[in-house]
Amino acid sequence: MINAKIDAMNETLRQIASLPEHEAHCLPGRFYTDPDYFDYEVENVLKKEWHVLGRADEIAKPGDYFVTQLFNENLLVVRGEDGEVRVLSNLCRHRGMPLMEGKGSTRRFICSYHAWAYGRSGELLNAPRMRDKGVSAENCSLPSFRSEIWNGFIYCNLDDAAAPLSARLGQLGALLANYQPQDFRIVREFEEEWHTNWKCLVENFMEAYHLSIVHPETLHPYTPTGLSRKSMSDDSFTSYCANYPDSAQSRGMGAPGLPEDERRRSTLFNLFPTQIASQAATLLVSFAIKPISVDKICVRWTMSTYGDELTQDELEERIALWLEVNREDREKLEKMQKALSSRHAPSGHLAPRDFEGTIWDFYRYLGRAIPQPSTPLRAAI
Repeated sequence: MINAKIDAMNETLRQIASLPEHEAHCLPGRFYTDPDYFDYEVENVLKKEWHVLGRADEIAKPGDYFVTQLFNENLLVVRGEDGEVRVLSNLCRHRGMPLMEGKGSTRRFICSYHAWAYGRSGELLNAPRMRDKGVSAENCSLPSFRSEIWNGFIYCNLDDAAAPLSARLGQLGALLANYQPQDFRIVREFEEEWHTNWKCLVENFMEAYHLSIVHPETLHPYTPTGLSRKSMSDDSFTSYCANYPDSAQSRGMGAPGLPEDERRRSTLFNLFPTQIASQAATLLVSFAIKPISVDKICVRWTMSTYGDELTQDELEERIALWLEVNREDREKLEKMQKALSSRHAPSGHLAPRDFEGTIWDFYRYLGRAIPQPSTPLRAAI
């Protein structure tokens, strides 16, 4: 029964993803509330994709680290003695005790259970009283996961067979190049738990249709719905430009040579499936969405700035603004999540491309990402 349900839902997704843009409409509510479908997404799509973990300058020096979790894997993100960033398993090789918590800097990682010790690159250094058991760095060092650095972001993929990430991000790189995101420095990071489906936050962040309604005081003065325009997209990402009105004060100069039109907007992008980010002249805000269950996500988000143009007071104002914007979005999404299980949850039409065309791009990505059937099925949209 479960397999038949998943097959039918996948066929519905493919049909929606294949609609022409002018006929695009939303996924039915069950795609956001069915726990079996969530488990299917995790195993067949999300665990095979690249996910952003944070910024490389969070761990600027050898021994700097932070921990995070991606699905059922505890991750230790560390800069090694050689200066390379690695994503290691955060479990001791003896009995599986998590090695570290939070973030910090250390010469070695020592297990709090039996004092096994590991170097900054994950190599086993010491296993007390285990000399005669054949324990060595060759067979008991910490496993590593595939990782890449792109534009200052740290990415990880749990699938050892996954294709490289950076090589297919040429268009997104061109879209962001003038901002010089690789030169932004992190100023703050946050971690929150939201009671919503992971796709709801992607869709919410990537559409301008709600900006002036949900954020009348926080975002409308700078990024009103009516000035937003859909931007570049390909198989790896989608984006839109939230343009500032002439009445809005400058948000900063940013990188040398940044064109005026790029200085007068925020460029928002979704690197499929789970990174959403806003790139502006002096501020870069990136969200790592980590699905926990069908109706719960962990959101780890970072704020970075270009140079020293913004004062500390200005940075604190920007942080306060983003905290309020997130509160406003979270309130709406958590309320909607409770309602989407209704049998009357709509599959309404998407707004014109400048306002919700990015959601259409996201659906087309999902349609490509799910395994293709050997024989076509029929399903009612």
